[in-house]
Amino acid sequence: MAPPEGTVERWAWDYLHTEDLAYKLTPPPAPERYELDAPARRVLAPSRPSGLTVVERAEKIPSAGALRDPLQRARLMHTFLHHELQAAELMAWALLAFPEAPPAFRRGLITVFEDEVRHMALYAEHLERHGARFGQWSVRDWFWQRVPVAPTAAHFVAAMGMGFEGANLDHCARFAAQLRAVGDLDGARRVEAVGEEELPHVRFGLHWFRRFTGCDDFSSWSEHLPEPLSPWLMKGPTFERAPRLRAGFSEGFLDALEAVQWSPKRSAPGT
Repeated sequence: MAPPEGTVERWAWDYLHTEDLAYKLTPPPAPERYELDAPARRVLAPSRPSGLTVVERAEKIPSAGALRDPLQRARLMHTFLHHELQAAELMAWALLAFPEAPPAFRRGLITVFEDEVRHMALYAEHLERHGARFGQWSVRDWFWQRVPVAPTAAHFVAAMGMGFEGANLDHCARFAAQLRAVGDLDGARRVEAVGEEELPHVRFGLHWFRRFTGCDDFSSWSEHLPEPLSPWLMKGPTFERAPRLRAGFSEGFLDALEAVQWSPKRSAPGT
């Protein structure tokens, strides 16, 4: 059942269920009122506008050499935009799934949501400058296929904040360098700006994981990753230690994460 009108919960519900692409990209601000005694609502998947074609397996992200082609750079930004859309949606999902979580945690989810929407706008502007639009290529809802199985808020922040957004610190540094190498300074700056704003998101996840579990060691974090996720998925081909330290991870945690090797029994992230 849909939450009452005028509540944060209804705002999150409407964002997940809208089929209006413009609404997805530029949602209204969240209201201040929360639903009293809200039940846990676990949305299995978001509604997708007709302008977005969702596939089970997306094309591979363009290689560094392919980024010399402006169209391939636009396709890369298209992928990034969809990642940010899923991240925003999953913040809304968590607001509905964990109504018993502390108010400060739920307010933090809204703040992260707002950042993700701003990141979408950064990438959408770059798409437009290349004569492309969101929906021009197919997308894969890979994050949606994994994160909503998180049984608790601790599992959610382990996967999203400490995991995927932590890995984005690696990915943003790598792709910004590749874009700069082909002369796309505007694109590089946009990716770097997103990477810098991921830091407080990672810090948010780490803070609340400590609050929810009382610990922040690598083993406890690994145990809170919903199946089939694994620590190996939570880092890029190059490992950016410095920003993770700035986010609050310990050297021991990062030593263990950096040492993790690929496991064929775990699923790899989509593009």
